[in-house]
Amino acid sequence: MKRAIYPGSFDPVTLGHIDIIKRAAAIFDEVVVSVLCNHGKSPLFSVEERVNILKEVTKDITNVTIDSFDGLLVDHALERNADAVIRGLRAVTDFEYELQLAQTNRKLCDRVDTIFLTTGLDYAYISSSIVKEVASFGGDISKFVPPYVAQLVYAKYQNQ
Repeated sequence: MKRAIYPGSFDPVTLGHIDIIKRAAAIFDEVVVSVLCNHGKSPLFSVEERVNILKEVTKDITNVTIDSFDGLLVDHALERNADAVIRGLRAVTDFEYELQLAQTNRKLCDRVDTIFLTTGLDYAYISSSIVKEVASFGGDISKFVPPYVAQLVYAKYQNQ
């Protein structure tokens, strides 16, 4: 069985993320979407909330599971018996950073490869940061995230 890990902060998960998840699920037997516990950031949603949101928005994709991790991605990939790490590329500007990460991970563990999937053109401009900025000003984020996620994002900003 070929298993891939798609790591990220997913704060919040966007339609671009979901595009990558669906496409990876069509390639691999199993895709583990792993939410990174990044102690250096102040996320909008807790790790537990992001895991639960991802479970909801991927519930119809039978070969996708959701978890979280802390520490090195390659260690997590080995713990999950993953053959590959999936990374999404929106634009050329993402490539240099992602290539550096992929090469570093390959040096740390030559058993796990990185597979790059380019985001569909409909989603290439979307980022979690843009979603949060638009929502913080009360703008319409319905073209960027699923309706369920939009409700949760707006609720967060109303409660701040």
